[in-house]
Amino acid sequence: MVNYYYDGTFDGLLTSVYESYYGIEPPDKILRCKNLQQSILDKDIDIVTDSEKASKVYEAIHKKISYDALRNVYHAYLSELDEIDTYIYQYLRFGFKKGKSVDLYLTSEEVLKVHSAAKKVRTESHLMLGLLRFRKLNGGLYYAPYSPVYNITALISDHFVRRLSDQFWIIHDTKRNLAAVYNMVECVLTDLPEELQHQSLNTDDCFEDLWKKYFDSICIKDRINPKLQKRNMPARYWKYLVEKQ
Repeated sequence: MVNYYYDGTFDGLLTSVYESYYGIEPPDKILRCKNLQQSILDKDIDIVTDSEKASKVYEAIHKKISYDALRNVYHAYLSELDEIDTYIYQYLRFGFKKGKSVDLYLTSEEVLKVHSAAKKVRTESHLMLGLLRFRKLNGGLYYAPYSPVYNITALISDHFVRRLSDQFWIIHDTKRNLAAVYNMVECVLTDLPEELQHQSLNTDDCFEDLWKKYFDSICIKDRINPKLQKRNMPARYWKYLVEKQ
């Protein structure tokens, strides 16, 4: 079995797809990190990320398959699910054969897996647009910690660039220590310095108290429906909801 190992970036994944066509031999699996329990029968190939090769694959997906396929691949990649990179690779090889009609083959395992992963990412992204809570730090910076199941920070940050374009803010994925930092000019994805993580405990936001009071005041005790609340506001996200503290 031939395994490709890449650095975990989207460019790295696209480089792996490029090498599967023009490299020494195509892989059986594409993986982000090496398994400690490797088989001695496996042949492991480390893929060096090449932005030029990645760009060629990116354009090929767009032109030879479709924009929807490109979006599905990127969103599925962000899911970080087990074996999703291999399914993406298989989906693309199938797509280069079938063209724009690839997404109609829903009985194909690789198409179904990529669609399912992409849908999960899009669903969580949409949900977090309503559940993300910003807190005003002592320096006037707005900080929003959260811990999503999938790696969606890059997807949701564009929404807040448009909505909060006149503020300095940080959206912090505490699970991955990945942050979208906006300075009213551009938004950059980066690791968050440790001192900022500690500073987040010291808030200077009177709106937090107002929001909690509003949340309590609109509650009609006779109509409380815990099941419906958890369906619209899953309990796994409550840790960073101001009104649930």
